[in-house]
Amino acid sequence: MGGAVVDSRAIGDIPTLEIRGDRVPAVLDALRTGLGLDHCSCVVAQEYDTHAESVYLLRAYDEPTRELGVAVPVPLDEKVSQSGADAFRTIDWHEREAYDLLGFEYEDHPDLRRILLPETWQGHPLSHDYDGDGPQIVPLRENEGRLTDAGGREAADGAETMFLNIGPHHPATHGVMHLETTLDGEQVVDVEPDIGYIHRCEEQMCESGTYRHQIMPYPDRWDWSGAGLCNEWAYARAAEALADIEVPEYAQVLRTLTAELSRMLGHFLAVGAYALDVVGDFTATFMYAIQERERIQKLLEDVTGQRLMFNYFRLGGVVWDLPDPREEFLDDVRAFLEGLPERLREYHSLLTENELLQMRTVDTGRLPPETAKQYGCTGPVARGSGIDYDVRRDDPYGYYDELDWSVVTEDGCDNYARLLVRLRELEESATIVDQCVDLLEEWPEADRTIQASVPRTIKPDDGAEVYRTVEAAKGELGIYIRSDGTDQPARFKIRGPSFSNLQALPEMATGGMLPDLIATLGSLDTIMGEVDR
Repeated sequence: MGGAVVDSRAIGDIPTLEIRGDRVPAVLDALRTGLGLDHCSCVVAQEYDTHAESVYLLRAYDEPTRELGVAVPVPLDEKVSQSGADAFRTIDWHEREAYDLLGFEYEDHPDLRRILLPETWQGHPLSHDYDGDGPQIVPLRENEGRLTDAGGREAADGAETMFLNIGPHHPATHGVMHLETTLDGEQVVDVEPDIGYIHRCEEQMCESGTYRHQIMPYPDRWDWSGAGLCNEWAYARAAEALADIEVPEYAQVLRTLTAELSRMLGHFLAVGAYALDVVGDFTATFMYAIQERERIQKLLEDVTGQRLMFNYFRLGGVVWDLPDPREEFLDDVRAFLEGLPERLREYHSLLTENELLQMRTVDTGRLPPETAKQYGCTGPVARGSGIDYDVRRDDPYGYYDELDWSVVTEDGCDNYARLLVRLRELEESATIVDQCVDLLEEWPEADRTIQASVPRTIKPDDGAEVYRTVEAAKGELGIYIRSDGTDQPARFKIRGPSFSNLQALPEMATGGMLPDLIATLGSLDTIMGEVDR
């Protein structure tokens, strides 16, 4: 990389190189091929008072604790550098988001245009010079190109194609998302996810909140499947590292117990909704899954007081202990776990052994492991492609490294494999919860410290940075925070797993049939709250 590196620093405990803006793809490719840093986890674009920069956070799939940051400083009045999309395909969307929200320009980017906001939006809302009072008008002509294409156009081989809009309001999109689909008969020639319909400025809202109290309620809203406790842990892990807060061991067990119950909420919704998507099974599998969710929601409601937006974690621990009577609650958890194996066998009978579902999912939506890595796929999507990657084990946090459980992988690389992973992960989550119940039952009362001593006001050092990830229900959820010495973050960046997983959809669906596209999209278990943020 001769001559490319101009300086270095650390982002928390991640060594970071600062490089020239005209050497980005060469450096990223060298790190990917030469050092095996084959996972671009996140791209953070941000502005300082004196300059701006893009930060590419790299790690290795086979050893996530091997991490390296690549920062590209540029002048504040000319935010231009080379694109890194040639080295990692996932960078395409990340750089589009940086252009959309902060006005960064990336030379040689394959398709540099807005991704979350309409093309007609005026300005870049996270940039320092943005005029928030300016008018925003989205005229009909924004869609003129799509309307003219809808009547059909010539494909590369001369066949006539049809342009089909799926969504943004469609049951199979599992949220407000628009798929711009080009068909040759019923075969998918091209598909492009059009996102941003529910962009809520979550990062900007977090930058307007205080570390201690005001940010923690937001993470639940990034995943409304019920898996929000995993998201709360992502923010807690980042902020605790930034403020040097040590979480008591007992609180770590409580976090692990509730996070796994929360993960099960997300997975049961994914399995039930997938049955509805693929074989129209509403009366059996979908309703069975809703019943399981009710049982779990009752347990989490007893602990947190909430049924979906739990807001249970606090910096330094959790907000309170298990409900009284304690023994009764633990017995309720055990009763749920005891009946789960038999009920999961019913799911396999209804789904994985269903010949119709097998016909719809086996060998459809194929995602080879190298392609999954290029797009930064994680969670069940990556593990369904045989990638043995799980942050809970590979970069341990909480109480996971003290418990006996296994990472689930399937090497089918198709829609069926991703379904199998989620069903098997429900079993592993139950195993983790069962061990946590035993620990909590035997924990001495005098040692049940639920929260560390945390200052009322947290003000990390000016310029302090951190990036931490957790294994959320959909995959790797990362939080980057930069401090400016106040009690509010100067930059708060959310790396949502669904954002990267969804970007791989065209690779999986192109060449398949239109019904396969619906099955493939459902297999990603996308939550638009963490895509659009």
